[in-house]
Formats: sequence, C-alpha cells, structure tokens
Amino acid sequence: MTTSAHSTLYRSGRIYSPGSPFATAFLVEDGRIAWIGSDDAAAGFSAERTVDLADALVTPAFVDAHVHATATGLNLIGPDLAGSGTLLEALDAVAAFATQHPGTPVLGHGWDETTWPEGRPPTIAELDRAGGGALVYLSRVDKHSAVTSSALRAAVPNLAGLAGYQEDGPLSVDAHHAVRAIALATVTPAQRTTAQRATRTRAAELGIGALHECGGPQIAGEDDFTGLLALAAAEAGPEVYGYWGELLGAARAKELGAAGAGGDLFVDGAIGSRTACLHADYTDGTGTGHRYLDADQVTAHLTDCAAHGIQGGFHAIGDAALAAVLDGFGKAAASIGQDRLRAARHRIEHAEMLDAALIKRMVECGAVASVQPAFDAAWGGETGMYAQRLGVERALTLNPFGALAGVGVPLAFGSDSPVTPLDPWGTVRAAAYHRNPHHSISVRAAFAAHTRGGWRAVGRDDEGLLAPGAPATFAVWAAEEVVVQAPDERVSRWSTDPRGAVPGLPDLTPDATLPTCLRTVVRGNTIFEQGGAER
Repeated sequence: MTTSAHSTLYRSGRIYSPGSPFATAFLVEDGRIAWIGSDDAAAGFSAERTVDLADALVTPAFVDAHVHATATGLNLIGPDLAGSGTLLEALDAVAAFATQHPGTPVLGHGWDETTWPEGRPPTIAELDRAGGGALVYLSRVDKHSAVTSSALRAAVPNLAGLAGYQEDGPLSVDAHHAVRAIALATVTPAQRTTAQRATRTRAAELGIGALHECGGPQIAGEDDFTGLLALAAAEAGPEVYGYWGELLGAARAKELGAAGAGGDLFVDGAIGSRTACLHADYTDGTGTGHRYLDADQVTAHLTDCAAHGIQGGFHAIGDAALAAVLDGFGKAAASIGQDRLRAARHRIEHAEMLDAALIKRMVECGAVASVQPAFDAAWGGETGMYAQRLGVERALTLNPFGALAGVGVPLAFGSDSPVTPLDPWGTVRAAAYHRNPHHSISVRAAFAAHTRGGWRAVGRDDEGLLAPGAPATFAVWAAEEVVVQAPDERVSRWSTDPRGAVPGLPDLTPDATLPTCLRTVVRGNTIFEQGGAER
C-alpha cells in the first residue's frame, strides 16, 4: 500500500480516538490523519517516515483558550512572584532582578498577599528600595491591580485623580490602567518578541497546539497584538487565534486579523482585587466592585459584531457583571434575532459567579463559557481567597462547571496565563476534582473542553480529535497506565478493563503524577520533541 511523499506512520502507541478505541497506529499525510488502526494493518503502508511510539499515549493537542503571551513570556524570563511565599521573598526577587539588570524597568507579576504571612502587599518605599530607584510595576496575580514604585507613579499625570488610586497601596481600575500603559511602553520590540517566543516554546513543551490570545487597547496595544500574530504565522509553534477586546471594535478587530472582537473586553475586574462587580458587598465592606460596561453597551457591541460578521465576547466574573452581560444578550437577540445571536457563538470569559437563572440565560443565547479551572484549584474551597473576599457560602458557588456542562453550555478551558500557569493536565485535573465536588465534571468531559472545546470556540468544529480526515494536531505523552473514569466522577472510581471499548486517559487523581509531553505536532509538523525513536 503506497502513501504520499509527505507522510509519517506512527505505530506501537496508545491512541486516544473514541472512533477507534483499540488503535495503536495512525498515518499522517499532508498535515491530516489519513488512517487509524492496528500495528498489524499498518504493516501494509509504505510511509516516508515511521515513528515508533514505544507504547506512549497519543491525544489531540491541547488548546489554551485564554492567554496573554507577552505577559506570560515576561514572567518566564523575568521576576516571577507567584512562587514567593512571603512579602520579603517577593522584595528579594525584585532586588535580584534590579541588580542583575541595572537601568532596566522591573516588570513582575503574580504576588498574592492573601497567601503571605504579612497579609499585605509591598509599600512604595519598599519597592523603591528593592528596585534601587528603577521603575517597578508588579501586577497582582489576577492582573487587575498593581503596586508600583514612586518613579512609575510620577510618570502618570494626575494619577491621584483617577478611579482606583490609593496613596500607598495597590492601584486598580483607571489608575492601574494608566500605570500599566507606561510600564508596558518600556518593553522594546525585541524584548516583546523574545517574551512571545518564550510563551509559544513553553506551550509546545506542554502539548499545547493552539493559543487564544486575549489582547486589546487596555491590555498591551496593537503592536503587541499584531506582532504576536505575525510571529505565529512566520515561525513554527502553537497556532495563535487573537481576540481584540475593544468596545464597538468589530471592524478594527477584523483589520488586525483577530478571530473575534472580545476576550478581555472588561465588564468588571477580578475578585482578588475586589473589582469584580457583585450584587452584594465584599465581606470586608469595601463595596460591590466596579463595572466598566452596562447592558446597553453590551448590546451595542454585539450588534456591531453582527454587522461585521465576527464573533464577540466579554470578560465578566461577578454576578452583577454577568447579569449585565446577559441582559445585553437579551436585548441583542430582540434586535438581530435569537438564531443569529446564537450562531455567532459569542464568548463570556471567566463566568465565575453564576446561578441557575444566569446559566439558563447562557443556554438561551448560545454563549460559550471560556473558563479557567485552575482558578478554583488556586483560590477555591472554604479557606481560599474566594472565601476571604466573599464568605464561604458565596465562594462555594463559583465556577460551576458541572451545572454548565449539564445543560449544554459549551466549555472552552484555558489558563489566563500568567494569572495561572500554562498547565493543561493540571487544568483537566482541577475541573475533575473541583474543591466543591458538586461542580466537578468527568475527566473525559474536562479533556474535551481543553481540546475540542477550544477549537469549537473559534468555529473549527472538525478539529480537536484523532480521526481520519482531521488535522494532524496531537501530542505524545509518557503516561502511566491509562484508565477510564466511571460515570460518577465524584467517587473517583476507575477501570482498566479494555472490553468497554472506551479509550482511556491518564490517572489524574490528586496524588497521581501528571503525564510528560514527548512530542507536539501541529498540522503534521513537529513543533516539540523530547525523546522517542524515529527511523
């Protein structure tokens, strides 16, 4: 049996293909899967190359449906504060970077005062000392507030008159946006490209085949956005689908090459920074957060997207913000028609604070929930940051993946990196072992949300599975014995019985070792390889 000149036969593996649950081999021709079957049947093919999988697991590559590539890359190559266990450790990291890079602005991310014994963020004076007088910008883990040095504050005219200003505390809302713009303007084009390249390299190493970049005028600007899209088009690596978060910016999004006019189009902020917009006050009495857009503005944006034939979306976390978004969806449906609204698959990013009524409205409008299970792993439960900000009762309602999946809301999983790190198997585990078991979903459903769900969110329904005719975008894993989770995922029962004709996935129970990526392939092209025999 002959094949095309551009062909690779992969054999002796464990192939995650629901349509071919006993497959051990597959053939790739011209960037697509041409055949899946057994090793015995594969002997009839004569391919240009043959790859011995050595019993490795092969799955569709992951899609991270919400990232910030430049910020992630700066975190990979600069001071990463997420690992700082104390305020002093964070200040030491700033000081070390400033010493090693004299005269360079210090741009860091990831501090979380709720986990520090000091229980507070750095002061201006502490940052000035640690940075040695340099411009210092340190965004909180949720990226919706930041602490800064006096040098950075002095660079913003009338900073004290902006919403979200504090004399010696984290800046949020408009004040944060102003200092962030100054800080990011110090990143040179070369530094930006280096950071973006680092992000794509890291994603490939983790079996991620595609990224959804969430940019916008308030995120990192047009040059950053178009630079990333150009880099992804020119260099091998994970594909990048960009979302441009500008109100009434559908035409501009299309001009920039975006997949959608949404992503981080902010309706509110984040719970950790107390800027997510709530119906009831935060537990410390600081108010109900901040809302950037109302329902009428949401409606106007959706109708603008309809006029330009492009997908839209919004960042909404708090219950009041989500109510405003869904009120806007309802008004848009009355204007352009429910079927047209649903067909666009508009997205809601984060969608954390949902009740049954709001979920029902998401079903009605056909919205995609672009969500981040690692948020629950990091901040959920009865003692985490959510409980500190909202109280235990409200905290345990957040991120209801089970309720969303149970009524058919499309899920697309991501990390919001660098808010939480690129970690696809960890994300699947977080959804399957939610801190509130009532919100868990099965491992298979979570895996689908992090693979096919991401492709469907950009309108590519034929991607994210291993089947004849599908694009050859997959990852190869070193994994222990694969297992099949029983229907009741909350009791964590597993089976290795092959008679079920259901392909297995790695054991993701909390104490299990996560798989290691050996190879990542995008449309037939290997973008990462670590080990594995080839002949």
